[in-house]
Amino acid sequence: MSNPTNPSHEPSTPQQTAASQTATPRIHPERQRRVRSALTLFSIAAWVTGVLLLLLVARMVMEYGFGMDVAALAWVARVHGLAFIAFLMASLNLGLKARWPATTWVVTAISGVVPFLSFVVEAQRRKEVKQTFQLS
Repeated sequence: MSNPTNPSHEPSTPQQTAASQTATPRIHPERQRRVRSALTLFSIAAWVTGVLLLLLVARMVMEYGFGMDVAALAWVARVHGLAFIAFLMASLNLGLKARWPATTWVVTAISGVVPFLSFVVEAQRRKEVKQTFQLS
């Protein structure tokens, strides 16, 4: 009986068998490429959404908290809304390619509406995806 992890056709030892079973499976290069591009798009969208959300919060505090005239910043809400839609699409794209469970996708999506959370979740998802898909 031959062992594909032992090309010398010698009987494998329990240590060799355990090592071959615990080794991380190699991810196909094409899948890595698709996940890497989705991760890059997701990271850009998360950062843009996060920065615009902070700007929107600052605008609202200036207008409603201090009664300042912030008519020059009227565009921020609309642009943040568009950026958030792009963030949702990028999250869905990465989630489908990384095969996230629904709860992971929902938590990731919600992070775009809580100030500073998009930065934290982006770093966490980046670390998870890089580790899972053996990206450098």
